[in-house]
Amino acid sequence: MDVPLLYEIVTIFLLSIVVTIVCNKIKLPATVGFLLTGVLCGPSLLGVVRDRQAIDHVAEIGVALLLFTIGMELSGDALNRLKRPVFLGGSLQIGLTVLAVTGLALTQGLPYQQGVLWGCLVALSSSAIVLRIMQEKGSTNTPTGRLSLAILVFQDIMVAPMLLCVPLLAGTLDLSLKDAVLSVLWVVLVLGGVLLFARFGLNRLMEAVVRTRTREILLLTTLGLCLGMALLTNILGLSLSLGAFLAGLMLARSQYSMSVIAGILPYRDVFMSLFFISVGMMLNVDFFGAHFFSIIAYTAVFIILKTLLTLPAVLIQGYPLRTAVVTSLSLAQVGEFAFVLAASGLAAGLFDMNAYQNFLDVSVLTMMLTPGLMAIAPRLAARLPGGRNETPEAAEAEAEGCPLQDHLIIVGFGISGKHLAHVARESGIAYTILEMNPETVSRYRHKEPIAHGDASQPVVLEHLGVTKARVLVIVISDPAAVRAIVTEARRFNPNLHIIARTRFVAEVAPLRRLGADEVVAEEFETSIEIFSRVLTQYLVPRQDIDAFAARIRQENYRMIRRMSHSVDAVDAMVRRLPDMGVQAMRLGAASPLCGQSLAQSQMRKAYGVTVIAILREGVTLASPEADTVFEPGDIVYIFGSTNKLLAITPLFSGPLRQGKENATAPEPQGCEP
Repeated sequence: MDVPLLYEIVTIFLLSIVVTIVCNKIKLPATVGFLLTGVLCGPSLLGVVRDRQAIDHVAEIGVALLLFTIGMELSGDALNRLKRPVFLGGSLQIGLTVLAVTGLALTQGLPYQQGVLWGCLVALSSSAIVLRIMQEKGSTNTPTGRLSLAILVFQDIMVAPMLLCVPLLAGTLDLSLKDAVLSVLWVVLVLGGVLLFARFGLNRLMEAVVRTRTREILLLTTLGLCLGMALLTNILGLSLSLGAFLAGLMLARSQYSMSVIAGILPYRDVFMSLFFISVGMMLNVDFFGAHFFSIIAYTAVFIILKTLLTLPAVLIQGYPLRTAVVTSLSLAQVGEFAFVLAASGLAAGLFDMNAYQNFLDVSVLTMMLTPGLMAIAPRLAARLPGGRNETPEAAEAEAEGCPLQDHLIIVGFGISGKHLAHVARESGIAYTILEMNPETVSRYRHKEPIAHGDASQPVVLEHLGVTKARVLVIVISDPAAVRAIVTEARRFNPNLHIIARTRFVAEVAPLRRLGADEVVAEEFETSIEIFSRVLTQYLVPRQDIDAFAARIRQENYRMIRRMSHSVDAVDAMVRRLPDMGVQAMRLGAASPLCGQSLAQSQMRKAYGVTVIAILREGVTLASPEADTVFEPGDIVYIFGSTNKLLAITPLFSGPLRQGKENATAPEPQGCEP
């Protein structure tokens, strides 16, 4: 069976592997590698692709999937903040560009129709390239990222009116008032139906799909919603990517959004690669060589002109010069939809083939230069007058994005997860929850900050803010998933404190080797609880029971450390001194320490621990002096061995109450700072 398109795609992929490896060796981004692959495969060199139009159609899906994932990454607050940049910044950027380019065209003796068309071509920027690079750098949620996205979204909205202007400028438009009114009514009717579905039907659909627990159905539903919405907007005369972006915004409101985005990313990356390759195919090498110097000059003028015309659209919104320069340089390329607009202008006779070829070569060249421009933009902005002074504020603004900071991530919302969330809430600790059971997510979605998703997926961990979190607790029953989550979390955040639960002691050492700081084995802790209850029935003193438990824990976890010692780095071993730790104790009113000074308590001599800080009424007393007096309610931070820390707990709570009825109640433990 002869499948020509498959032959061409396989050849393209194999060639792209070689080119991107070479680009990686010389420190060029993968995006440039794909563009160069397109140049090699194009008709002017190897001529690998015979049906370039088919490749272009496939590549459009990549742009749609990219905008879909961008839409899903926007929270409600971020979307509200985008309203002003979209309509004010976007309209100003396009308006200034069209007016300036039209004026330049008139000075060169060109008719105003050509000037307006060239202005529209110059105004459009590449959503695919800019947003892809920002996603790779993790800067989508920064002020620069949001401003760029807002302007790009407005440009996509304006593609349809621009295409409508082409026959109007050429004098070939034939549209009656009746047709115009019917078109407007049709658009309103369709979009109204979409909004009703998003409000009342989308959550029910996604919940029914997720309850099947079948990844294939979830993926098909996601692709159906994304491409279906893209097709709908295309029927209405708008761009495919705008529809996909709207579909992403709709799904972002669902608690299942992280499950959706994790499955769609591999397909997005494949189709996006084809998009960049299809753009590279447009470069006519023979024409480029024959007009080399003029094309280089046009490209330089284009980048400078577009950067200067985009600056006011950012500055008028109150952003500093640094953000304006970085945003403007990020958008200083020709957009993918400009190719469609240019083809329409060529067909309408608004410019000739020579001008069209110049436009294509300049377009591809600006796209190739975009990764470099975005890389040097921050350094260039810092060199401008006032740029250095704005850097701290800009850096602070760039840190926006994930609203959580220094938070707790709970993976799994069973009994352990629920208890942990309750304690975190009571203690005022910010936390977020991830759970794979759709029934649990539906039950608690209005009560807890809970979402549905697989934490072993890197993109899901990014959405949870793993790079800014302090602690990650994994309390799920799937050993393979626990190992994958520990590995990915440690890769994202080397300073994250990871606590994992496992069923068997044999799994503790492998998890520590993968990067878990603490591993709690259920069978081991269960054995301690069992003998503690047995000894309680025989009225063994509680201090002795705690001492037995501390000694067994100490011996067991010392053995586990030896098992994982071979892979621990030196700095990691310093952070976890064997059998040592820091514990916070709240001083009860009945404690004999109340009213005593640190010297009188003889903590180090009598109990073998060291007081390193005291938290009193919100003020931390670091390294307290010997005459510091303990007061009721103080939170005392103590450093010492594990068994000493456990043994000293009753001292802070007061004398133990005697009696069999109280013997089973464990003494309150301090929480780790």
